[in-house]
Amino acid sequence: MRPVMTHLALQVRDLEACIAFYRDYCGMEVVHERAAPDTGERIVWLAEPGREKEFIFVILPGGRGRDQAAADFSHFGFALASRTEVDAVAEKARRDGILVWEPRERPYPVGYYCGVKDPDGNFVEFSYGQPLGPGAPEA
Repeated sequence: MRPVMTHLALQVRDLEACIAFYRDYCGMEVVHERAAPDTGERIVWLAEPGREKEFIFVILPGGRGRDQAAADFSHFGFALASRTEVDAVAEKARRDGILVWEPRERPYPVGYYCGVKDPDGNFVEFSYGQPLGPGAPEA
């Protein structure tokens, strides 16, 4: 059997702030909630609408957070439908004080992107024109 990636689990400092961020910035929705059997703490599954059975973020409380350096390009990637949408996310993040990479264009396969910091310190990239997602060049 070939493994299929189904989820990514994030243990975070502030569960509610992370849920709000991924709803607001990424359009994800809560698709499942449960209490941890040993602690009773809330565990939340987030997914993009229509992709609930393909890939989810599992958000768990009790994390230490991440102090990611600006030069550390580890990130989660979300594709947008246009450069204008990338610019709009960057402007919102700038106002919210969480923009880490100004919008920029890089050669294929990178495309046009910006970076935002989530409440736990993870970087999230919003891009247009990469080989995956909207704006992908035809092969």
